Amino acid sequence: MHTFTVWAPTASTVSLVLDSALEMRPGSGGWWELEVADAGHGTPYAFSVDGSEPMPDPRSAWQPSGVHGPSQVFDAGLHAWSDAGWAGRDVRGAVFYELHLGTFTLEGTLAAAAERLDHLVALGVEVVSLMPVAAFPGRHGWGYDGVDLYAVHEPYGGPGELQRFVDRCHAVGLAVCLDVVYNHLGPSGNYLGSFGPYFTSKHTTPWGPAVNLDDVGSSEVRRWICDNALRWYREFHLDALRLDAVHAFVDDSPQHLLQQLSVETAALSVELGRPLGLVAESDLNDPRTVEPVSDGGLGMTAQWSDDFHHALHVLLTGEKTGYYEDFAEPGAFAKTLTQVFFHDGSYSTFRGKNWGRPVDPSRQRGGAFLAYSSNHDQVGNRALGDRPALTPGQMAISAALVITSPYTPMLFMGEEWGASTPFLYFSDHTEPALADAVRVGRRREFAAYGWDAEEIPDPQDPATWRKSVLSWSEADESPHRELLGWYRELLAFRAGSAELRDDRLSSVEVSSGDSWLVIRRGGVCVVVNLAAEEAVVPAGGVPAYRVMSFGAATIVTDGVRIAGESVAIFAN
Repeated sequence: MHTFTVWAPTASTVSLVLDSALEMRPGSGGWWELEVADAGHGTPYAFSVDGSEPMPDPRSAWQPSGVHGPSQVFDAGLHAWSDAGWAGRDVRGAVFYELHLGTFTLEGTLAAAAERLDHLVALGVEVVSLMPVAAFPGRHGWGYDGVDLYAVHEPYGGPGELQRFVDRCHAVGLAVCLDVVYNHLGPSGNYLGSFGPYFTSKHTTPWGPAVNLDDVGSSEVRRWICDNALRWYREFHLDALRLDAVHAFVDDSPQHLLQQLSVETAALSVELGRPLGLVAESDLNDPRTVEPVSDGGLGMTAQWSDDFHHALHVLLTGEKTGYYEDFAEPGAFAKTLTQVFFHDGSYSTFRGKNWGRPVDPSRQRGGAFLAYSSNHDQVGNRALGDRPALTPGQMAISAALVITSPYTPMLFMGEEWGASTPFLYFSDHTEPALADAVRVGRRREFAAYGWDAEEIPDPQDPATWRKSVLSWSEADESPHRELLGWYRELLAFRAGSAELRDDRLSSVEVSSGDSWLVIRRGGVCVVVNLAAEEAVVPAGGVPAYRVMSFGAATIVTDGVRIAGESVAIFAN
């Protein structure tokens, strides 16, 4: 027995399509329903609205035939969970590891990714952060053009495999964060507009019509989003959600969608008896994002901090084009290490106006902000999907600056061994016009920066995806092996150091010169030589015990003599 329901508020008739079309009964609030005695887990179905062709369920949990095929009933209660002893994890201060399932392994499945969990545990990871799994067109893609937000991409293994993956993560002590995209949907397989006012012409976004958060019918659309989020926690035992580009939400309602989601998540956290996190991606540089709803904030647990990334990237690479321009200013990295945002009301050359608001150290702690040297955007949105072109020493410095910061550290898959594989933008659209539009759009975007069209990899070429798949054999080869050992040593030291886990912004002191940095975290001192040649870094009063170093480092009268492009950590 299964009861089928669907929201179609303006429809005159709605039919449930099984072997034949069955007329559904109208209910209150624009909902339609029909109980079917012999339906259950695995039953394929679709809906026809006012005689339309059969369409997938807007709340479909299972799309085994792709985004254009019928939905299939999924009984989430069939999985026998083994994580009753999992107490959950507050994601603030935990070590994140962002991965894309389709390129993390050659198989590109949840099951294959689960076979690599021991590597993540040995590395010191605490939260596995999955890029979107919502069903999207084709086999290979980033997932930000998902259209069935309740479903799990079938090539990854489908919904049952996600439950098994989370269960296995919890068994080895790993929390799981899932990237969800509520600010827009992809064009292919998007049938939502045929059911009701899921979109509004009142606002627009960079991706087209805005999701309807404040127009007629928005209450049910907001319910569709919030129910989706709560379902990931409840039925899939997820620990956190990463909300894509929340700055793209256009919501003039009395209560912002993020506030509603925060309040409902907090209530479910109490009910389930474990912490549940909401991690926002926002380019607004606004601490209100992570301030409590009771204080007028949006109530997010944490947010990404691109300013930290940009300042670190410029510090190590010297790249100063595009949005990196302002971060070449002296002291930029030191500011982002101690005050979170570089643009905190200051003028942004890239945006052509003042941007951001300052973080108040008396109200905000570093754990509410994620710091990273790479992520899917900062690598994949480059023309050639290239990771930062750094020497092993510079990679070691980068790792040390992220991991010893007062922020919540995040690694991007493969960076721990200095992976040589790029992370390119790729897609798998079957509609020729859409495929060509993606291809042309990508080339046009980078032509503005002086790239020749022929230099830009074709997103639709399967080779583009294949080049992005991690080469795990590298991790056992020199110099990758040495870098991996450095990451493990750093993360182990962080885990055992109360001073490094202290996320008060006031706990960080920074001094710097043209090519050196000295960072103090209580009794821990991080000494960095950015120059290619050996130098004596003026670091008076360095603790006598050298915990670790990447490159030779010795305490001398005037400070620390340290090899070029090296980093050393000292402690009492």
